[in-house]
Order: sequence, then structure tokens, then C-alpha cells
Amino acid sequence: MKSNKNIRVGIVGVTPERGWAGMAHIPALKVLSGYEITALSTRRKENISALRNIVDVPHIYESVKELVSSPDVDLTVVSVRVPLHYDIIKEAFSDGKNVLSEWPLGKTLKEAEELANMAKEKALQGYIMLQSRAVPAIRYVRDFINAGNIGEVLSTSMIGSGIIYGEYILKANDYTADPENGTGMINVTFGNAVDALAYVLGEFTELSATTAISRKSSKMVETGEVVPVGTADQVAVTGTLQGGAVATIHFRGGTLPGTNFFWEINGTKGDIQISAPGGSLAVFDVTVKTSTGKNGTMEVLDIPDEYNLIPGKNLPNIPNNVGQIYQLIQQGAAPTFSDALIRHRMIAAIQTAAATGTRQTYSTEH
Repeated sequence: MKSNKNIRVGIVGVTPERGWAGMAHIPALKVLSGYEITALSTRRKENISALRNIVDVPHIYESVKELVSSPDVDLTVVSVRVPLHYDIIKEAFSDGKNVLSEWPLGKTLKEAEELANMAKEKALQGYIMLQSRAVPAIRYVRDFINAGNIGEVLSTSMIGSGIIYGEYILKANDYTADPENGTGMINVTFGNAVDALAYVLGEFTELSATTAISRKSSKMVETGEVVPVGTADQVAVTGTLQGGAVATIHFRGGTLPGTNFFWEINGTKGDIQISAPGGSLAVFDVTVKTSTGKNGTMEVLDIPDEYNLIPGKNLPNIPNNVGQIYQLIQQGAAPTFSDALIRHRMIAAIQTAAATGTRQTYSTEH
């Protein structure tokens, strides 16, 4: 065991075959100082030896209850399907453990409200993996704009792809087609991208929206089985931001031959363009350009090294950007369940606006 000054992490949701925890959390935690992975949980006893090949830990438990009640765990990482978040997080809070949960926090706004309130009532820390706002380039763009480099922000437009939610679907993702699970494109890919926009430019003061299910079914990649789709693969939002800028956002399901991510911010002294090969800023390489150069043309904006909070480790994008959240936790600047609740409120407002054809507002209070 290392010094108890380290934050001892227990991860719920590591599998030997695949999964976000093994792809993102574990590689990040292995190179970070101040953390140590002390426990994993698995529902299948036969997975234990395979999990030890992924990461050598003191404890591999066969239930979530054992992990969250372990005296060797300070922070419970919840990296499972969204419908399971609520019960696991409640159990962790009941055992007095801080939590880092994947986004979305819950499958409904009501679940998110209850979990955010529980964190406050128990004086525990609830952190959320809204990692698009933690991407070094996004944090720098926020500071770059706040320093007045493009003047007053007048407008912004974002277009993105959902990555999944298209013509084909992997068996592992088939649950995302059911709206009851709270894992549609509007919740996951769109939710993370619009969180970055709100983090950089401010929340909406009011919005209008249109959503549609353009593809009523997807085809299972592995089997060819047709899967009915009940979640929107078209989400379009327009509105006004807190600073007065007009914003438009359009996300489309799948990965496209055309534009997969492009975000432009227009100011009185210059523009910023952010592009990526896919709709998730935390997964793909991000290119930032600005027109504030001497000749007024769009030029690549270099991101200062200090914005990467894991220098010198050469991690791939996914663990590197997840690792930014862990570093922000130690700095007291990570997104919390209160931030997640605001984003859930925004998504609920968008869904209501689309269903009723009326402009909507939402609370931005923590």
C-alpha cells in the first residue's frame, strides 16, 4: 500500500473484454500521482483472474456493496451503464464514500436531482465525467475568450455527429436505443458537447428546439438484427446565451462522410473555429483556429503546454482527457453533481421545447 495521502480508488464497471473503465480510467490512474487503484468489483467470479491482468489491485470484490464499504476505498468510480448509476451511487453515499460518476448522472432529471441533493445532505463529493469541458484545448479557449482576445462574443454555431445512433449499432450499445435508459444522443454525445459550449460561453437564458427520430431502426453490426430506435437522432437547438450571444446547435446520429464536428465562435475582434473528426471532444483530436492574427485569416491556435495536466506521459486522447478530470479533482475544480444537474435540466428543457413548440428556460443554480 502507498501512503494514505493518495486518493484510494475503487472502480465499479471494469470488464476483461471491453469497456470504458479499462480503456480510459485505468490507464489514466496508472500514471497519475496522488491516486492508487485499490479495488474493483465484478459480478462474475470467473472474471477475477483476468481483471488482475488488467491492473494489480489489493481487492477484487464480487459485489458493489463490498467495494463501497471497504475501508481501503476513498473514491468510488461508477463506470457502468447509466440505468445502474442511481442505485450504485446511493449505496456509495450511504457508506460515506465520495463518487466520480460517468455522464449522464442518472437516466432521468428526477434521479439526477435526488443524487445531487444527497451529495449535499451528506456533505460528500459527487464528481461527474463531463470530460469535454476538461479537454486542454477547451479550457484554453475559455481563458482565451475571457481575456478579451476576440472581443465581445456575438454568436456561436456548433454542428456534430452522434458517433453512434446511426444506421448501425453494436450489440454492446443496443440499450441506447431505448429512451427509458436515458442514454440517447441528446443525453450522451450532444450532452457532453453542449456542456463544453456552456462552460466556455455561458448557459442559455432561453431556447427553442426540434428533435426527430429520422431512423426508426438500426442494424446490429454483429448479427444483422434490426433494432427498433426510440431516441432522437436529430437534435437542433437555438437560443440566447447569458452574455447575449445567439447560439445554434445541430447534432445528427452516426458518423458522417461530411462534417462530424465543427464549432465556430464569432466575436467583435475575431473568430474561433474548433474542429474534430467526431462529435466527442474528449475522444478525438481537436484543432483550434483563430482569426486574431496579424493578417486576419484563420490560423492554428497552439494550446500552451500547461493546459495539459498530465504532461510527459503521451497518453492517447481518451485516458488523457479522462485524466484531466482526476487532476481537476485534486485542484478542487472538477465538475460536480451540481453541474450535472444543470445539464440534465437543460436537456429536459430542450425535450419540452421540442415537444411543445414553445421557448423554454431552466435553472442554472447549483
